[in-house]
Amino acid sequence: MASNTVADHILERLREWGVEKVFGYPGDGINGLLAAWGRAGDRPMFVQSRHEEMSAFEAVGYAKFSGLLGVCAATSGPGAIHLLNGLYDAKLDHVPVVAIVGQTNRSAMGGSYQQEVDLLTLFKDVAGEYVQMVTVPEQIPNVLDRAIRVAMAERAPTAVIVPADVQELEYSPPGHAFKMVPSSLGVDWPTVSPDDAGIRRAADLLNSGKKIAILAGAGARGARAELEEVADLLGAGVAKALLGKDVLPDDLPYVTGSIGLLGTRPSYEMMNGCDTLLTVGSSFPYTQFMPELDQARAVQIDIDPRMIGMRYPYEVNLVGDAAATLRALIPLLKRKEDRSWREKIEAGVERWWETMTMEAMIDAAPINPMRLFHELSDRLPADAIVTADSGSAANWYARNLRFRGDVRGSLSGTLATMGPGVPYGIGAKFAHPDRPVIVFAGDGAMQMNGLAELITIKHYWQAWPDPRLVVAVLHNNDLNQVTWEMRAMQGAPKFPESQTLPDVDYAAFAADLGLKALTVDKPDQLGAAWDEALRADRPTLLDVHVDPDVPPIPPHATFEQMKDSAQALLKGDENRWGVIREGLKTKVQEFLPHGRHSGDA
Repeated sequence: MASNTVADHILERLREWGVEKVFGYPGDGINGLLAAWGRAGDRPMFVQSRHEEMSAFEAVGYAKFSGLLGVCAATSGPGAIHLLNGLYDAKLDHVPVVAIVGQTNRSAMGGSYQQEVDLLTLFKDVAGEYVQMVTVPEQIPNVLDRAIRVAMAERAPTAVIVPADVQELEYSPPGHAFKMVPSSLGVDWPTVSPDDAGIRRAADLLNSGKKIAILAGAGARGARAELEEVADLLGAGVAKALLGKDVLPDDLPYVTGSIGLLGTRPSYEMMNGCDTLLTVGSSFPYTQFMPELDQARAVQIDIDPRMIGMRYPYEVNLVGDAAATLRALIPLLKRKEDRSWREKIEAGVERWWETMTMEAMIDAAPINPMRLFHELSDRLPADAIVTADSGSAANWYARNLRFRGDVRGSLSGTLATMGPGVPYGIGAKFAHPDRPVIVFAGDGAMQMNGLAELITIKHYWQAWPDPRLVVAVLHNNDLNQVTWEMRAMQGAPKFPESQTLPDVDYAAFAADLGLKALTVDKPDQLGAAWDEALRADRPTLLDVHVDPDVPPIPPHATFEQMKDSAQALLKGDENRWGVIREGLKTKVQEFLPHGRHSGDA
């Protein structure tokens, strides 16, 4: 076999683009690529998952936490199909990922051949920014280069389809000829600066406000210093969209935390009380948690002109890089001398964290899930990376876990799919093998795919300079988020046939793989378990038995609404008495005396 095949050139081109990891799973549709990987000495490194969907999630996690391009690879037919969910996660969270997929030989196309799927149609939506099939060697540089550039420019997934026989053809470059498309490497990205007149209008609007709220999203990452300075000048509080949880640390007294159904009461109250809104790098979709439509004057900053002006009637819509736009604004902003609005926000934030501590310490059977997150907050390494799966784990991640220092965190924000927690953590470790990674996953997500990806962790962990990857399983034998959604949104009791999970000994599974494993079934064991996991010499699984009846109460829920929900549960929910007991115990914490603010209760 020649050593200058199309497959060889694909890997060479990836190396020239600086790609160091490809997350994939083998199959005969990419045998030519696999052979080329062997000849290339595994450069870029082929990271083998247990399932193609996990490869895509790992590529998304790698891209989210590295700031680099994620790349995944899969065979034709079923392998390509399996990538879709992870690629949709990239599409909806605006993450650059390139998928390289095989296809049946060109001679078999259109013949209903084994594993023949119309991949161009299959990927047309998820990789709609750019999806192409390579049919001759001369296409390769241009198609691959464009897939990479478009993925990075549009912060979106793209796809390159390479039939199996094309992979084995001798590579020949495009020539200086008609209908040839030569290509080149690299790109120098501009800093998108805002319009000067728009900056002045935005500054005038913000200067005229008295009660200013800032909503920061993932697009504000990298603008931390500028965001802090603007918040200080305006005397504003800062709420964070779910994907922007790591934009500012939670130990800043004016950071109100998450917003929305998974958000905090200070964020909810700030949005209800403000007269001016500044949104930076966020397309937070739940308008009902923003100010009333006629309540606040508003400015939005976003680098993507397609996302600007959405969700709220903004008066000024600035297209630009968050940091550059805020830097342009700062000289025009006047410091608010009246700090009463800021002081009110800070008092609310302080009271909120006191409430969260009180709620986390409520007795449950056997463990209050909030306490799992509360016990980590003070122990969280300043350079940790945290991932959370969808489901009830996302509630407590958003609301109870306090980020500080340079902690990074993410989850499937917009697709909100089950299953990415553990593969995100694996992608994070390949992006930053010298940083500790912590994963929160529900037992439903672990049964769906997390257990299998523990095998991937076993396979690779000894190559990581920092071996700490902690997977904390919320073990309650219930698909808890859907159970709560049925109760709250459908007014229906729990349907055990769909919601109850078979019991699994997650710690035993992890221990059998040679990982550190701890079973935690008493609340006073939690602190010591976190300490042990965070100083371990290998990855650790915490099998934490939590109470499914502890409710994820939305920030706008009133005591009366809680009582009404309790009445609805009496229709026949098998957990009704536990839910009523834990729900009322949790909600009442907001009304009890709090530290130095006891007079406000």
